[in-house]
Amino acid sequence: MAKRVSGKRYAQAIFQLAVQQDQVDQWAGDLDSISQVLQDEEFSSFLEHAKVPLAEKNRSIEAVFPDTNPLVKNLVALLISRGSAKLIRDVHLGYSQLVDEYRGRQRVEVTSAVTLDAAEVERISRFVSELIQKEVVVSTEVDETILGGVIIQVGDQLLDGSVRSRLEGLRRQVRSDVTARAA
Repeated sequence: MAKRVSGKRYAQAIFQLAVQQDQVDQWAGDLDSISQVLQDEEFSSFLEHAKVPLAEKNRSIEAVFPDTNPLVKNLVALLISRGSAKLIRDVHLGYSQLVDEYRGRQRVEVTSAVTLDAAEVERISRFVSELIQKEVVVSTEVDETILGGVIIQVGDQLLDGSVRSRLEGLRRQVRSDVTARAA
């Protein structure tokens, strides 16, 4: 059985190439555009369909992405020829992470019970930036189940300031106090 290469390996290879050509941001933009277009189910299905000739798929890529760097289009064509069109999203994510590292940035995910306004996002951004000593790129998400507060994910670290978390901690403390008194 053939071993499949991960999107991360492709991302590392093209990132090195982009750095050598001083086109890191151009490649990032091209990969972002391609990743967005390939989220379209019909186009994605067309590119993955076994009965569609590879030449026709390549013509479609050329038509849809006329201004894209030829090497990026070659990568897309290569992935499609190997039946790995779905890897393009992983390649894009991996490449974005490498660009962030290269630029000294850290992506941060903030989850709150309600939509945060721009001032709140900026305050969180400054707080995390000072904490980790890096520029941060914040993305927000709303999850009403946390009841209030925020959850901040920085890489593999989690800062949980949610009301739900605090209530769970209080519940555990009350249970342990009741258990200790009963014993």
